[in-house]
Amino acid sequence: MRVYLCDCEENVKKMLTEAIELQPYFDVDHGVALEIQKQQENGYQITFESEKCRIAYHTFPQLCRALLYVIAAEKKTDVTECCAFDEFGMMFDVSRNAVLRMKTIKTLIRMAAYLGYGFVGLYMEDTIQVEEEPYFGYMRGALTCEELKEADAYAEIFGIELRPFIQTLAHLNQIVRYEEYQKIIDTDDILLAEDPRTKTLLEHLIRTVSKNFSSKKINIGMDEAHMVGLGKYLDRHGYRNRQEIMQRHLEMVLSICKQYGFTVQMWSDMFFRLAFHGAYYENDVEKLRGIHIPQEVEIGYWDYYSTDEAHYDEMIRRHKQLTERTAFVGGAWKWTGFIPHNRYSIQAGKAALAACKKNRVDSVTITCWGDDGAEASAFSVLPTFFADAQIAYGSRMSENAFQLLTGYQLQEFLRLDDVNPYIEDGLTHNNASKYLLYNDPLIGTFDSVVQKDTVEKFGKTAELLGELPKESPFFYLMETARNLCLVLEKKADLGREIRLAYSQEDKETLQEIANIKIPVLLQRLQDFYQSFRTQWNLENKSFGFEVQTVRIGGLLQRLKDVQEILNAYLREEISGIAELNEPQKAFHYFEQNEIRSLNYNLWTDIVSPSKI
Repeated sequence: MRVYLCDCEENVKKMLTEAIELQPYFDVDHGVALEIQKQQENGYQITFESEKCRIAYHTFPQLCRALLYVIAAEKKTDVTECCAFDEFGMMFDVSRNAVLRMKTIKTLIRMAAYLGYGFVGLYMEDTIQVEEEPYFGYMRGALTCEELKEADAYAEIFGIELRPFIQTLAHLNQIVRYEEYQKIIDTDDILLAEDPRTKTLLEHLIRTVSKNFSSKKINIGMDEAHMVGLGKYLDRHGYRNRQEIMQRHLEMVLSICKQYGFTVQMWSDMFFRLAFHGAYYENDVEKLRGIHIPQEVEIGYWDYYSTDEAHYDEMIRRHKQLTERTAFVGGAWKWTGFIPHNRYSIQAGKAALAACKKNRVDSVTITCWGDDGAEASAFSVLPTFFADAQIAYGSRMSENAFQLLTGYQLQEFLRLDDVNPYIEDGLTHNNASKYLLYNDPLIGTFDSVVQKDTVEKFGKTAELLGELPKESPFFYLMETARNLCLVLEKKADLGREIRLAYSQEDKETLQEIANIKIPVLLQRLQDFYQSFRTQWNLENKSFGFEVQTVRIGGLLQRLKDVQEILNAYLREEISGIAELNEPQKAFHYFEQNEIRSLNYNLWTDIVSPSKI
């Protein structure tokens, strides 16, 4: 449906001028006349009258969603919708090497608005420039004050709140390399509690955040600090109650946040883990009663690991035993390699958001982490954002809306998921496309998980991805995924083929592998590298991609080495190949070793059992 505006206020005109994805559907000559008015009631109403349409809205993101709803509508049906949550947003990790370009941040802000999300969060460990800490985020592409202010101002145009997510206890692993900061590291990547320099660092960080974000809600992190109080703190103070260590540290952080007028959210897991000896999913009511949550803190229960509503329902109720100020944090899975898990994220979202509605959770965030290098595109999880918004609004919005925004039907976009095979039902997930890519052809750590039809599946997925429309602004995602499939079609079973031919002394097959198959694989790997580099540079700053160059470049060189080793063996320059003479054992990093549900994401461990 095409629309044109009868009249609207200047701030609405300004927003629509920036609404790039919707503008092709504004048509004065042939459109439906659109009247827009603000209302006090939360949500939005769409009313059709002959050749006229009225939208009443409460917030700009609701207006944007209503506009998308109207444009995508297949028939003129009145509708009233309201988000089930007072706060509904998405959060992007910019700390795992991929720091988003300003163009990407602005596009994500628009996408959030079109789908009716109210805030966008930026997760910054050290990737924020702090004037008083010149080596904090140095050479990591840290977001500057100017960039943050530009993003904040742009978000305001769409009524989106840009929120800071920082770390004030653990997860500050990239500053550990500097002796200056090493002095205030307790152990691992955990800051040294009750040290004056720790407090000074956090004062500098929170002051910087305050100066560059207009939002007055901050997430202070403090998750996964498993070893707090057991390193330098233990040496300095002796053993102290670790719950009390964290409590005192939290009080210090809260005092700084209060100074700058922040309302605080933090992750909830450490309250549980310190009470339950490291466990998060426990239900000892007596121990829970001993946990004190400061009144001014909202705790964020984060969980992305189940498709069972009862699981989330029980955990939310446990959290609410601690405090009514409980938020839920779900996930759009893009953090286990180059490929997302949208189908699994959607199934998990259905269960989690249903439990949130049932338990009257006010605040929901959908996170996009970037573990081990942030290979997956920030846009690769758009299907999850679309599906979660449908649930949050209880919406009947047509899937045409997804195609209007992306150039792909929802099911076409979901073909990305198929690059990780065997997960069509969305109830399991694996990242086979990463560990089979980096699996060494001679050592073969992951050879045992490859199935008879795995190579065929990669080939078929490459074919299907190649059939998708090239006009989409996100075609480059599909091209990168297709090129990865083409690599895996030749690479996934390479180790097993080499080992089998070697064990049978089949020199003809070894000759074919070395001088026909590996050269084809090398060319396909070069093609994948080029498309992946294009994808990275379109979305992210260049910083951090040097890690991908080292990884993929190392794989290229290793394949050349394997080729030389095979040829040396065939020429009888060496009598045998040591790695192939070693009896091969099944994958054993995890006891669970079935490809359909095996996720292993640490490149350092995938690529070799040796020390990296």
